[in-house]
Amino acid sequence: MNEKSGVVFSIAKDNAFVPGCTVSKLVSKENGYYVSHFSMAEGTDISAETYRYSKIWIVMEGSMIIELADDKKIGIGKGKTYITPINKTIGVSTKTGCIYTEITLKEDTKMNEILKDKEVFALKNFLPYQEGKVINMDLINEEKLKFVVMSFTEGTGLSEHAAPGEALIFALDGEGIIGYEGKEYRIHAGENFKFAKNGAHYIKADQNFKMALLLTLE
Repeated sequence: MNEKSGVVFSIAKDNAFVPGCTVSKLVSKENGYYVSHFSMAEGTDISAETYRYSKIWIVMEGSMIIELADDKKIGIGKGKTYITPINKTIGVSTKTGCIYTEITLKEDTKMNEILKDKEVFALKNFLPYQEGKVINMDLINEEKLKFVVMSFTEGTGLSEHAAPGEALIFALDGEGIIGYEGKEYRIHAGENFKFAKNGAHYIKADQNFKMALLLTLE
């Protein structure tokens, strides 16, 4: 995964707009799943295309307009997510500029039924907070790709462990503490963190905190 491990960073800040341009950065292409960051400058667009597979678009900054074949247009802003429909023509444009992460799935990828294509939603709204509890929901649970959302309340967390793959964290709400390889890092909503394969890490919450975790496995 083409991100630096062990630092809090911002996908939005690290993929700043280039005036008049659309810029893409490939982050991962493990096992046929592609993860990329896109930066669309003000007034740019991506021409309409048709996909045999779903793509998950997570807007990190700005907003985009999704244009479907039936002339329907859908606006999606910061903190919101959209899943592209299969075998339908879809284009993207932006008036203000937009930075987003794209997760390209396989044709046979199975997703949690809570994920609906052609709908705009916020990942953080899938889970409630429950005092004294950690709640997690698998959105994608494939052999080589996991996508999970989690909520933590004050005083909860996950004990130290390591995963057999690389992981990208999206902080969705509040703030939390990530322990990684002997150091602690505070992460706020809108920020990101990467775990290297087999990197020892833990999560602590000293207040309410929600996050999404994208895990790619070799």
